[in-house]
Parts: sequence; C-alpha cells; structure tokens
Amino acid sequence: MSMTSEQAAIELRIDWEHAGTRHCNRQYFEKINFWRDILPGTLAQKLPASDGDWVSESFAPGELVAPWSERNIHRLKRSALKLTRRHGPPIQLFRGRHYPRYIAAGSADIFPENVQPLRILALDDDAVTIDLNHPLSRMPLTVAARIDQRLGATGEHGGRCIDLVTELFDAGAGLEILHEPGSTDYFTADAFTRMDPRADAQFYSKPRLVQHIDSTAIANISALYERLLRPGMRVLDLMSSWVSHLPDSLTDLQVSGLGMNAEELSQNSRLGERVLQDLNTRPGLPFPDGGFDAVICSVSVEYLVEPVTVLRELARVLKPGAPAIITFSDRWFPTKAIAVWNDLHPFERVALVQEYFRAAGAFGSMATETIRGYPRPGDDKYASQLHRSDPVFAVWGRAAG
Repeated sequence: MSMTSEQAAIELRIDWEHAGTRHCNRQYFEKINFWRDILPGTLAQKLPASDGDWVSESFAPGELVAPWSERNIHRLKRSALKLTRRHGPPIQLFRGRHYPRYIAAGSADIFPENVQPLRILALDDDAVTIDLNHPLSRMPLTVAARIDQRLGATGEHGGRCIDLVTELFDAGAGLEILHEPGSTDYFTADAFTRMDPRADAQFYSKPRLVQHIDSTAIANISALYERLLRPGMRVLDLMSSWVSHLPDSLTDLQVSGLGMNAEELSQNSRLGERVLQDLNTRPGLPFPDGGFDAVICSVSVEYLVEPVTVLRELARVLKPGAPAIITFSDRWFPTKAIAVWNDLHPFERVALVQEYFRAAGAFGSMATETIRGYPRPGDDKYASQLHRSDPVFAVWGRAAG
C-alpha cells in the first residue's frame, strides 16, 4: 500500500549550555519525508504547518539521549584495549579525550564495529577508566527546525526512516564540551609539533589565490560574521589572505589584515591596512591596546604553535566586550597543522579552541556553533567526490573588561 507524503529541505538545530558557554549544533537535511522521518516531541506536527519560521521544543536531560548512568563507567585493563592500527603507529591514549568505542571491543558489550565515542576518564600503568555516557546525557536541550524549501508531495512506498536528531548526535554533537580545568590532556609534549618543521615563511612564500573551502561553507562563515559584527567596526582579520569571508552587507568596516604573504594580502580588497607577520615566530601583535572592535580568524587556527599567547594578545588589542571569532573546517595543510589537531574528532577541536580561550584567561561570554550537511555546490571542483559542503565550526568569546 502506498500513500502521499510531503517532502522538504529543512535545517535542524540543537541549543544547549554548559558551564556558562552557549552551544548550537546545526544540520541541514536536503530532503526529509514528514510521513516517514522522525522529529522529536511536537515538532513532527508543528513543522509541516510552519511557513519557514523556526519552531522549537525544549527537552529535559535524558529525554533525547539516554540519561547519565554510573553503569556506563567502566574500569578496564589496558591489555584489553585494541590500540594497534592497520597502518601507522598504535593509538596513543590521553586522559579526557574521546576515542572510537571499538578500541574496547569485547568489553562492556561493545562490538568491534562501534565507532561511537567513549571518553577516557583516567589512565594508569595497568588500567583505563572509560565513560560510555553520551556527552549530552545531563543537558537540557532545545531542538528547533525550519523549512528551507518545500519539495512537494510524493507517493510513499516505504524506505529508510531517518531519526533526524539522532543523525546530529551521531555526527559528534556534545563532544565540544569543555570539561573542568585539568581534566583533559590537550597540551601534551608533542601537541604543537608539526610534520613539516621548516620555517613557515618558506612554506607560505608562494601565493595561493584559491579558496580552501567551498562557497557554501564560505557563505555560512560570512553569515556568522554578519550576525556578530556591526557596521563601522574596526576589525582585525588575523592570519588573513586574499579574501576575508566578511559579508558584503557590511561595506563600511575598517579592516586590518595580518598575514604571511604580501601578494595574497594585496589582492584582498576588504583590507585598509596590511601587516606581514609570522605569528609562530612573533606571536606579539603590532597594534595598540584596545584598538579593535572585533577580531576574526578564518580557517587558520590549526597552524598556531603558540595559540594561548596569541589569544592573550587578541584580548589586549580588543576593546572590552569585543568579540574574537575563530572559524575552521575539516580542510587544512596537514604538514603544517599542529599534531593535536590531526588527532582529535572534528567536534573535539571545538573544545580545544575553547581551551585556548580559557588558558588565555581574558575572555568571557563564550559560545560555539557547528554547521553541517549543506549540499556542496554543483560547480565545486570536488562535487563529484564530496556531496556535502565543508562543515563549519566556530568558537567566539568577548574580551574581558
């Protein structure tokens, strides 16, 4: 038996808060079926009747993910873990970080194919304590959705049912939680080493007048900057290049660009001031105290070897209450990215950048946002290989007064 059901492209978002930091996880779904696919609570009734407006519902801890349980904490012998890889060195464990559950296959009812994350709570010579609770198991959550485009009705003959919120959870939402100070080993001895130890000036000497992320991801970054910036602001574009990803609507920004390549900076029409500087050899900024209304840093933070020093400098050159906004994706020069960046889950990198802000000790009003699932533009050079747009991850905080 078949029936008629309506389809639509929608955006789903989950908003939550932890330790004073506001978090937002967004995911775009190109085609959902209102009859077959699953939305939580009353959203299944509210969304089809909406007209492009956001509809939302709040959920208590444990309603959308399994509630936290002490039974999900396990102490295992190190010898029980599968840390060898088919290629490359063995997996190295660090306290507080997340790893795929299959490393503990055979213990705690974990199957070898399970790629969901576990967190290492404690390590010693003989044993490891792992946490299998979902990172959002203790959080009240607000789920919102909006219709981006109605795709008409279709004859329904069955098919795969998508639990939309679960899709977002399975992508990694919640792994960006910044846990209590000292509980996660990010700043290890080798964390800020790189595969290519040559001077950055040599690597960046040749201009690269190409986009490193697709145009949809760029539009999502620009839209974020548009929300957080205001007309007439004096903005520092840190680690700048030939484009700044600033929104076209803010035409009167006064933008200073600090970057590594003179030709790239000269091609950037948004810049009124251009400064050549390698932050990995000179992390101090050549600007007076309190001179900027905002700082942006687009898809570059993964190259900093002294990020905390740089963040302290950003706080110095910002006016009190002014935002420092850091955005990144999952594309970078692997030989120049710091080692810890390559080792982390994409959502964990959001926690790492928050750790930079916390260690700097000069920011408040912290927030994060993740954006995934948008279709990749058809004219993108990777469209035949990658269906989805590059994800966007953002962390921002405001300079303390």
